[in-house]
Amino acid sequence: VQLQASGGGLVQPGGSLRLSCVGSGISFRLNAVHWYVQTTDKERDWVGFVSRGGNTQLADSVRGRFTISRDSPKNTVYLQMNSLQVEDSGVYHCEVGNYRGQGTLVTVSS
Repeated sequence: VQLQASGGGLVQPGGSLRLSCVGSGISFRLNAVHWYVQTTDKERDWVGFVSRGGNTQLADSVRGRFTISRDSPKNTVYLQMNSLQVEDSGVYHCEVGNYRGQGTLVTVSS
């Protein structure tokens, strides 16, 4: 099983990014996919998830700004991040069960 997140970068406050999580060796149609952000060595916050059925839930801190979607044929989950804030900075990972892929760094700074 491999999970690969991509799409991070440097963006100004108020900007947008779209992160992608591509899975191999595991079907996103059969598993919930979660997004987490690692803000420090010790702090890891849940961002949101998409269920097997395609339903999504987001943390209060990002609801209304972020959305999660899934492209089943591509076995890819997206995290659309709008109205980004400095506090959103961190390394974003996608996770399925006990599997956690390499993250992608998001830096929100002016």
